[in-house]
Amino acid sequence: MLTISGLHSHYGLSHIIQGIDLQAEPGEVIGIFGRNGVGKTTLLKTIAGWVKPTEGTIRLGTVALQGLEPNRITRVGVGLVPEDRRIFPGLTVEENLALGLMQVRGRSPRAEREVIDRIYDRFPRLKERRRQLGTTLSGGEQQMLAMARVLVGAPRLVLVDEPSEGLAPMIVAEVFAIVRELRDSGAIVLLVEQNVHEALAVTDRFVVIERGRVVLTGDGENAQDRARLLSALAV
Repeated sequence: MLTISGLHSHYGLSHIIQGIDLQAEPGEVIGIFGRNGVGKTTLLKTIAGWVKPTEGTIRLGTVALQGLEPNRITRVGVGLVPEDRRIFPGLTVEENLALGLMQVRGRSPRAEREVIDRIYDRFPRLKERRRQLGTTLSGGEQQMLAMARVLVGAPRLVLVDEPSEGLAPMIVAEVFAIVRELRDSGAIVLLVEQNVHEALAVTDRFVVIERGRVVLTGDGENAQDRARLLSALAV
């Protein structure tokens, strides 16, 4: 289980996350909604260790994440797919995937090869482009690479930030199919997404954030809760 209690985060003097509590179970997708600038991305970055919390706790199972460096958090089983994708320049598609393999220690070279081959079976376009520089891929292909790079680490918690932004509808459908697969594999997924209607199709529960606080929660499959969400966001 992911348990977040009394979480606060700052950027300098700006108090961005102001006391968030959140729980999520394995095999659950939590949609995180809200207008721009309310703290959604900061929440994900705080969980991943990119932003240090100033107060509160973050636990994945029995492990306390707050205060750990991002590489330690990754090895615990947390994967972040950032909004800007963070494809490493100068590295090929396969070299980007190889960096993702470093999230799990102790695999044999053969086991690592099998993981890469399974990823290529799931993302045949990446296999076709495996020797191409990652930064030369199309926007949709870069999003696939960013998600595949997290998947090779077999994460227990996946943080996905605005995965559909700027992508064609066909690629968006593929992105959300991957989110469903993660849920079905037993991972916890926290999904930040402006495309609320698409996101609700894969969301088990949701929270709405305003000014760094959770102001609304609901069941993603409950019609009344969905109506309250859409009203709150005016979409």
